[in-house]
Amino acid sequence: MDGSTFAAIGVGAITIGAAFGIGKLASSAMDGIARQPEAAKDIRGAMVVAAGLIEGVAVISCIVCLLTLFFK
Repeated sequence: MDGSTFAAIGVGAITIGAAFGIGKLASSAMDGIARQPEAAKDIRGAMVVAAGLIEGVAVISCIVCLLTLFFK
């Protein structure tokens, strides 16, 4: 297998991991909002910040995978 195969597998794994993380985050946030509706604004804000951090890590990881592909 060449480098492009490993880069594609890496980007796919990163995407799956980020999607799983954000799904778990949203699920937990919805459970928290269901239990304490008065805290919905605070929970939603924390969820958005955490989702942004997860996406940031995923984008940086994808860039690293692609850089390792192009600069062997």
